[in-house]
Amino acid sequence: MPDLPTCFAGLILAFKPLFVHRSWRHAQILMIGAILTPGQRTVTSVLRIMGRAQDRRFVNVHRILNRAAWCPRTGGRILLGLLIAAFVPRGPVVLGIDDTIERRRGRRIAAKGIYRDPVRSSDSHFVKASGLRWMSLMLLAPIPWAGRIWALPFLTALVPSERACRERGRRHKPLLDIGRQLALQARRWLPGRDLVLVGDGGFCALNFLDAMRRGRITAVTRLRLDAALYEPAPPRPPGTIGRPRTKGARLPTLAATLAAEDTLWHRLTVPGWYGPNPCSIEVVSGTAVWRHGGLPVVPIRWVLVRDPQNRFPPQSLLCTDLACDASQILSWFVRRWSVEVTFQEARAHLGVETQRQWSDTAIARTTPCLLALFSIVTLLAARLPARQRRSFATAAWYHKPRPTFADALAAVRWATWRERTLATSPRRQPRTKPRFRLPSPWAYALCHAA
Repeated sequence: MPDLPTCFAGLILAFKPLFVHRSWRHAQILMIGAILTPGQRTVTSVLRIMGRAQDRRFVNVHRILNRAAWCPRTGGRILLGLLIAAFVPRGPVVLGIDDTIERRRGRRIAAKGIYRDPVRSSDSHFVKASGLRWMSLMLLAPIPWAGRIWALPFLTALVPSERACRERGRRHKPLLDIGRQLALQARRWLPGRDLVLVGDGGFCALNFLDAMRRGRITAVTRLRLDAALYEPAPPRPPGTIGRPRTKGARLPTLAATLAAEDTLWHRLTVPGWYGPNPCSIEVVSGTAVWRHGGLPVVPIRWVLVRDPQNRFPPQSLLCTDLACDASQILSWFVRRWSVEVTFQEARAHLGVETQRQWSDTAIARTTPCLLALFSIVTLLAARLPARQRRSFATAAWYHKPRPTFADALAAVRWATWRERTLATSPRRQPRTKPRFRLPSPWAYALCHAA
């Protein structure tokens, strides 16, 4: 194994069963080098940062991504177990699911398509982007030393475009089908835990919600204000002929409930709602049956939210667990904001969208590995002393009360560089080695580079 701090070695060795002995040596180089490398996360950059620029067998490191026999899904299961043990040892496991666009160009990239760019587009401005679409499942867990919720990716899947599937003669899987498979895979990995899945309005579909309900997963998403809601079906009298009813009387739409003057609103204070500070909002909640012709019937609890100060437009949420109250549903939903933060941090600090693979196998492996590296860095930083994490977050002109992911990455890099520098010093005779201290300019250049 490359020179690593003792506290890091046990976590890295957890991924050893994925590879055979020879491939494991090269996989360690890729993992550690991807953490230390600034800028583009190419295999050549990893080899240079690890001091292997003159290694004539460099192709063996490339083969870890484009040819070696190992299963990324099994790696996701190992990573999820480490995250659960470190951050959510008990209680419900809250998962976030969302898709993102990796902007890539090139004729050899078969799975790419033309999509709406969610970052650059707005309600009145539409921007298209050429690239790959990924669906990522993340653990939404509180990080004690960060003082906030982080979205930690552990399972990411490629969603090929319809054109790519048509050219290869394959059936195209819609976005919701892949999201359903990822969520049910996490259910199989955690059979004894309560799972809560939080998504945006794109996952507000009856087929998806019914699959989550049957899989014993509590789903929390946005809900349309004009959704057709009904009362539950009345009890069926004995001797009734015909098909059983699936719904009762039609209920007013949430838009009508919002405009009604006799609606009883309750005031709640929700931490982290559109900002770091607690926000005072008004809510009203109820249960209903959501039904549409030809689709499954899903019982839901709806929550209508409005701001007394009109800082954001009214919106509605749904939960497939009828026993949950409005405050619990809102506390789960606000964790979803950290998903977009993770995508941005992965682009800024872990080199997502800078890789240059053209092989289909390498493309399908590289981006999930880089997103999973966000979680691995968080686990490594959690094993460092608190003083070491805080030292990278402060300066004479700027004080951070809590470290961010950039500070956690810098702390992990500092610990790794310190170990590698000590390991490369000559040992001519046994004597007490003076304690090494990385100079501050070196630490800034090596550890804070994006």
